[in-house]
Order: sequence, then C-alpha cells, then structure tokens
Amino acid sequence: MPPKYVKTIREEILYEYAKLMSRTVFRGKLNYGFITDRFKALRNRQITMSGTNREWQREQELPQECVFCGSREELQIDHLIPRKRGGSDSADNIVWSCRSCNSSRGDRGIFEWLGLKKKDNLHRLVAGKYLKELYDLHDKAGTLDIASQEIGDLCKRCKNGAVCIQWGKEEELTCFCLESIF
Repeated sequence: MPPKYVKTIREEILYEYAKLMSRTVFRGKLNYGFITDRFKALRNRQITMSGTNREWQREQELPQECVFCGSREELQIDHLIPRKRGGSDSADNIVWSCRSCNSSRGDRGIFEWLGLKKKDNLHRLVAGKYLKELYDLHDKAGTLDIASQEIGDLCKRCKNGAVCIQWGKEEELTCFCLESIF
C-alpha cells in the first residue's frame, strides 16, 4: 500500500512509477528512499515518466514472448486496457500475451488480475505503458486529483469493488483505484 504522503490518484500513479524506477536501478529491488525521492521529483515535475518513443524503442529489443509469463507459444495481441473497457488500439496499449494469460485475464485490469502480491513482478516496460494509459484515462475523466479522503466517492462508480473486498482494501487508495474508472 502506498505511504501516507500519497494522497491522490495522480500521486498513486506517480508512486507506482517511482517503484518501477527503483526496480530498474536496483535490479528488481525496491529501495524506499529512492522511491520517495523519485516520487517527489515526479510530483514536482522535476522529472517525467519516460516518453512513448523511448519506451517503444526499448520494447522492440525484447524477445517476442508473453509479457506476463514469458511463454513464446500461441502469442496474441493483448490490450493493456481492454477494448471492452475503453482501451484503444494504439501501440501504447498493446502487448504480446499468450492465449492462456489472455483468456485468464479476460477484460480485467492487470492489477486486479495479478493482485497485490504479483503486480510488482510485471515487466517494467509493460507496467510503465500501463501506468501512462491509466494516467491518460484518469486525466480524461477528471479523476486524477481525487484525494484519499474522497476515495469513497470513486468507490461508488468503481467497477472493481469485489477485488477491494477480496484484499480487505475497501475505501482505501490503492493500485486498484487506478483501474476503477474503466
């Protein structure tokens, strides 16, 4: 769960992105001092999330395999934000997924599907793309600045209520809130 200084949907996205940065720099590890520093730099606009072109170039260097399990069998195009839930056909929203992972996930959000324990194992480039897509959706919906004390209002229109109940996180600001509006 995010620390208490993370107070809005925007900040939760930036915090998750700072965690990605830590995993890159510290070879998969979370260094919370580094995360706090990068979060503050992102929040204060001293740095930004990586540009789409840079991420696309790095993604092209990856082997053609399922971004969730690494399988190279029965690959399909998968939408990070499912089309049924408002996702686009843009390259920013598309990844390779094996038939098994694609059908297992269905039209659920990635955090909902993976859960709190596995979500941080998502490949850094894929997670970065996903967070940027979520940021754009919240920006368009005008929900980026919903604060943690107002999260109950977001919960009323959330499509992921069952997952919060499952994890005991009802009316708490979590990564599940990021998927709440699609």
